[in-house]
Amino acid sequence: MMFSDRRTHRRALFVAVTFSLFMGIGATSPVAQAQEAAADPPEITIGERLFLETRFAQFFQQFLASGAGVNDPLPAGDPVMDKTVTIGEPLPGPFAGLSMNCRACHLVDEHVETAGGKMRTYADFSRRSPVPTRTDGATTAPRNSPSLVNATLPRSGGLLLHFDAEFAMTAGLVEATFSGRNFGWLPGEQAQAIAHLARVVRGDDGTGPLAQDFGGLPYAVILKGTDPSIPEEFRLPEAFRLNVATASDTDIFHAVANLVSAYTEGLVFSRDENGAFNLSPYGVFLERNGLPRKPAPQESPLEYSRRLLASIERLEHGDRLSWVSHNPHKKHRRHHRHLKFVKRNPATEDGTFQFHDQPFRFGREELQGLKIFFAEPTRAPFASESLRRGKTGNCVACHQAPTFTDFRLHNTGTTQAEYDRIHGTGSFTQLRIPDLRERNAAHDQYLPATEQHPHALGPFREIPSAGHPGLTDLGVWNVFANPDFPGSQRRIRRILCAENLSNGLPGHSLLSGQTDDSFDRIIDSAPFAGRCNAQALLPASIAVFKTPGLRDLGHSAPYMHNGQFDTLEQIVNFYRESSNFERAGRLRNGDRELGGIRLNDQDVAPLAAFLRALNEDYE
Repeated sequence: MMFSDRRTHRRALFVAVTFSLFMGIGATSPVAQAQEAAADPPEITIGERLFLETRFAQFFQQFLASGAGVNDPLPAGDPVMDKTVTIGEPLPGPFAGLSMNCRACHLVDEHVETAGGKMRTYADFSRRSPVPTRTDGATTAPRNSPSLVNATLPRSGGLLLHFDAEFAMTAGLVEATFSGRNFGWLPGEQAQAIAHLARVVRGDDGTGPLAQDFGGLPYAVILKGTDPSIPEEFRLPEAFRLNVATASDTDIFHAVANLVSAYTEGLVFSRDENGAFNLSPYGVFLERNGLPRKPAPQESPLEYSRRLLASIERLEHGDRLSWVSHNPHKKHRRHHRHLKFVKRNPATEDGTFQFHDQPFRFGREELQGLKIFFAEPTRAPFASESLRRGKTGNCVACHQAPTFTDFRLHNTGTTQAEYDRIHGTGSFTQLRIPDLRERNAAHDQYLPATEQHPHALGPFREIPSAGHPGLTDLGVWNVFANPDFPGSQRRIRRILCAENLSNGLPGHSLLSGQTDDSFDRIIDSAPFAGRCNAQALLPASIAVFKTPGLRDLGHSAPYMHNGQFDTLEQIVNFYRESSNFERAGRLRNGDRELGGIRLNDQDVAPLAAFLRALNEDYE
């Protein structure tokens, strides 16, 4: 189902009070939030239009090369757009007859009422996202499309975007998307992509269906921002304006990327006037019981997570005294203080989720799962008896409340599991991976193709294949110490170095309490430089990927960077297996925190129930 007014449906579904919070304005009711939703800043509104634009792809450039005009409709669409690749049967493509756009891989409500479809959190349905067919023969990207909601939340150390932390700025990711393989542009065609996008922007006359949904104004008029006929909702602030008539192709390209970035940076789950997430069963449970819903000032997410668990346990088990009489000789009565569970959605009339096919509930099973999720291992050895007891998920080591991510980099064994499934158990541990010197000396042989190296083979950023041993996805390994990706190097190095220096100290990070500059001074100093240079850290980047947030997982399946799992139960069981591999020393470059997982068969259902309680509702 496509909403008739594309300008309002995104805010209506993902109620973002980010801007109101920044300005000190709170939204306390669905009505007030809906009013805010309708009053997006112009840069977000125009950013959404550009996000939905279907003419920037290489397929449309081919159409123009045949003699067509910028405003002419396509006679036939990109075959990739004619269907939505799913984990089951293909769904009808919501953008059939068009060419690739951002929304093609970051869906929202397009399949809400389609059989086999459902709501999306700006993610697609495919294990690995489809890409337009070109001369390289590729029809599938190496990775699954991650959700964009909450992807750009502020965090210490700054942004790192994409599964492999390739980008340190939203605009950089947008520009790479518009000029890259996802839009059909081969490595080395960046200049063509920029020229094509600029041509579309210059030539747009505002008559297309998308333009009509956004006021019917040409891009040139919108971007200049001075025409008195421009309604206030479309009148861009000075910082986003551009005179298309005098601007270069590159200037137009950057301006478009900045507007799309403004739009994507506003995609967050609903929060109340105090900045606390408020539309999941978990959030309602915390609020109903007066539990802390966000960290205190100067409190780290891990410290907050530990405090929250302690507060829940005190509330669950703590007794309080209620005096029957002031007579000291009379006995007093003990009252057990019970937790209040959630049985219905307070934001809807019928008390159910609007888009999730599950009860809006946080009960005893979800509470049990919460305690398993937040439970950390002791320093005691991992005896077989402790493993049988289970009840320790250690999930909080990487998925800390309230965002349920640490915004860092980990190897959970996903790449190894996929590779071994294709080539046999133990194959990944035997795979030859070059060191820094060999890798950089033979850049085209080992590293991924880029504008600077368009003919690079990139075997370690590929989909594994039974017929081609050696192809796999090593994640951050492809980016770290790669001169083609300069923007994110310092941030990746800080994370890898902190993990290296903290080795043997579970639950501890040397990044905590450090500014970027102070930590850089530490790792550049003589005692640490040898352990934190690129040559020493490159092995620690093997098969490492960015930690995703866990809110609204139910609308982002399939899971992991390779779309390997369809259900939450499969994920929990996978982590049980990975933890066993890590303890046995059979996981190549495995995250040490995996060894702290102690789960048994009885823990799977409660953990999955808790994860479903993180599913968000939308107003």
